[in-house]
Amino acid sequence: QVQLVESGGGLVQAGGSLRLSCAASGLAFSSVAMGWFRQAPGKEREFATAINNSGGKTYYADSVKGRFTISRDNSKNTVYLQMNDLKPEDTAVYFCARYMTGDYHAAYLPGSWGQGTQVTVSS
Repeated sequence: QVQLVESGGGLVQAGGSLRLSCAASGLAFSSVAMGWFRQAPGKEREFATAINNSGGKTYYADSVKGRFTISRDNSKNTVYLQMNDLKPEDTAVYFCARYMTGDYHAAYLPGSWGQGTQVTVSS
């Protein structure tokens, strides 16, 4: 059974930083791409970033490019999201996602989701 458990969310002032973690179990972690999505109140869930199975390729939504960095440690079955220069519009629940392939493509849908972690950015 695949489990994705996010941690690291919280309240931060605008301009601050947070680091999210997602610990995965029940899957061949090093074989699959991983991603982060977010959902703000009253809005649809949206793609933020993804990383291929080896960590050699990363992908970012324009809204987070240059501020967020995704990384992974395959020895720890964990994917990270470093968020810098946070803005109030980054306030959302952040979800970790597991893809069914080794690389990311915008047409692919994740096969598994975490429960989400709240990130709140105050102005």
